[in-house]
Amino acid sequence: MKHFLIIFDGMADEPNPVLDGKTPMQVAYKPNMDKLAAQGIIGKAFTTPQGMMPGSDVTNMGILGFDPKLYYSGRGSIEAASLGIPMTDTDAVFRANLVSTDGEVMLDSSAGHITDEEAAELMKAVQKELGGGELDFFPGVSYRNIAVWHDGSADVHCYAPYKFIGERLDAHKPEGTNADKMWEIMTKSRDVLKNHPVNLKRAAEGKLPADMLWFWGESTKPAMDSFKKTFGKEGAVVAAVDLIKGIGRLAGLEITNVPGATGYIDTNYKGKGEKAVEQAKKYDFVWTHVEAPDESGHEKSADKKIAAIESCDKDVLGTILDFCENLAEPYKILLMPDHPTPIATGNHTANPVPFILFDSRRDMGTTLPYDERALPDCKLVVTHTPSLMRMLLSEE
Repeated sequence: MKHFLIIFDGMADEPNPVLDGKTPMQVAYKPNMDKLAAQGIIGKAFTTPQGMMPGSDVTNMGILGFDPKLYYSGRGSIEAASLGIPMTDTDAVFRANLVSTDGEVMLDSSAGHITDEEAAELMKAVQKELGGGELDFFPGVSYRNIAVWHDGSADVHCYAPYKFIGERLDAHKPEGTNADKMWEIMTKSRDVLKNHPVNLKRAAEGKLPADMLWFWGESTKPAMDSFKKTFGKEGAVVAAVDLIKGIGRLAGLEITNVPGATGYIDTNYKGKGEKAVEQAKKYDFVWTHVEAPDESGHEKSADKKIAAIESCDKDVLGTILDFCENLAEPYKILLMPDHPTPIATGNHTANPVPFILFDSRRDMGTTLPYDERALPDCKLVVTHTPSLMRMLLSEE
């Protein structure tokens, strides 16, 4: 039996006046999801454990079957694992976003979705001027980069930059161990970056410059068991963002790269579907993750989010279903968002999300719509997220 975990990040939302009181999931044309839902089970999942933040790191780890209450140690180290960055048990690891500011206010937490190549040049300059010794900087994907503080401390609270767009930087300084030194480095990064040739060129082209480095996602090296040891299966993950690849790598899944996969709304949706199919020919378990709906939510764009959902349905799910319908063996699909990212606020919430559990051997039949309207009437309610993986992998 083939098992597919498909996560359309941040797809869930809230009714919004700009959509006449509907959500992007309600408005989007998604015939493949609707078809899958009509033959499967629609359930409600609480993906954020009580007392934890509704981040994609926590929610995806749980959906993959690993209890974040036991295994989660912060975001930065997960992305570092994806990049193959060496970590010791005494390292503190941080996300180091390239962001756009005016020197006083946060303008854009992604620096206009700077390219990998531009980001790599800027991180090289940061490492040369501010790295070495106790602190090292590593390029990642686009604005998502990594800082490793050797023999450092993760006992610090850092603010996620996407949560305070338009607000003052100095109102969101780090708080805790080494906080003053972190703020000093962040401030110095502006001197390194603002007049860098990459940023001068971006400014000349009318693009936002990546003029500051922002620490967040404080973490330490996690200790997860492998997916095979836990569930008895080998598998692969198809994703663009380091966070998801990192969770996959920590779980011992094969990491795949899709040409043109950006982690943004311009990603190669079709290529992701095709890569999932390719991996399904090798493994019985494939996890496919698409970031685009979440990024659209952060941008508070209803149009972009609807378009992203429709592309996920047509080119990702549609491609996988085309393959599955010609399989000689049964297959199961768990499809869901990991958390809501409402366009009204641009931030994640801990509200429950609707999921589809489909088994090709059974036509469950449901009249519930596959969107947020189904949540009050779902009979299948999951409060312990790792249970979802056991439901998917069960061959009964």
